Amino acid sequence: MAPSVAELSTATSEPTSNGNIDNIKRALKAHTDADGPLYPYYLPYWDNDEKFPPTQLFEHTDPGSRADPEKPHLLNANTTTKNISPYIGTEVSGVQISELTKEGLDELALFTAERKVVIFRDQDFKDLTPERQIEIASYFGPIQRHPTSGNVKGFPEFHIREYAGGDRINRTSWHSDVSYEKQPPGTTFFLSLQQPVAGGGDTLFLSQVEAYRRLSPEFQKRLEGLKAVHSAVAQAEFARKQNGPVRREPVESEHPVVRQHPVTGEKALYVNQGFTRRIAGYKKEESDYLLNFLFDHIAKGADFQVRATYAPGSVIVWDNRLTVHSAVSDFDNKERRHAVRLTPQAEVPIPA
Repeated sequence: MAPSVAELSTATSEPTSNGNIDNIKRALKAHTDADGPLYPYYLPYWDNDEKFPPTQLFEHTDPGSRADPEKPHLLNANTTTKNISPYIGTEVSGVQISELTKEGLDELALFTAERKVVIFRDQDFKDLTPERQIEIASYFGPIQRHPTSGNVKGFPEFHIREYAGGDRINRTSWHSDVSYEKQPPGTTFFLSLQQPVAGGGDTLFLSQVEAYRRLSPEFQKRLEGLKAVHSAVAQAEFARKQNGPVRREPVESEHPVVRQHPVTGEKALYVNQGFTRRIAGYKKEESDYLLNFLFDHIAKGADFQVRATYAPGSVIVWDNRLTVHSAVSDFDNKERRHAVRLTPQAEVPIPA
């Protein structure tokens, strides 16, 4: 059986309930000793001496731009699909991601952009070698190496998150992964390895395309042309307070409030509660008012959200440019939720 990851849930920069990184390591060890994980190779690894250079800009061509719109290499007679919602989310069975040709991977990128979130069932992805998992994900872009989270020793491309949620009534935290990067993620892979026996541990996803469409044309015009600051500073400060690694200095980037997908041309809101800090050029009160309205609009959009559930062998692929998501921390701390994320970066966001 090949390796995997342990995710103890997710928050972007909230304090952990069991203290600093050393406490998390002790809790993980106790939990592992009591009830061993199915994939111990991917238990989170922290090395405070591990350092990464600043991320450099790179040319990016989305694989979806090469795809056959009919997707014959991805969706064929053996493939079954079921839409979860008209706006977002499709379940797929009868095809193995690991067996897709380059043409099939191109079609996967396009299909994911069109459906925003695609849940593949009964995959063998978890039992591939880490090198092969990385090879597949790298087809969609250079994989982001997270500056603060736990990773896999020798494989910093894997992202393992530890959750706590802090002292909050509601742990829902809508975000688009590492949107502070100059070139944030596009097609993203999340591999489920082990879920709580009693259920739970799902992920909520929301279409930022539909969130944008719901706004009035006049309000859409007001948003287009604006830029927002996305910041990694709070995440790095939190890691330092927890005696965790900061592998490279935190960055802040200005991205369009409304971005356009390079292949489908769809417009989407691109702000999120996790990393968007302010509207560039606005005074604080103005910025807070606008962002709070947009965050509230996103949080209340139950009719353009879906809840992704996991089963053994599930792999979720989503387009981080067109969605936000939040972990659902509804399981007991004694339960185990194992998962790993591979996060290919994409283009510099294109203004709408």
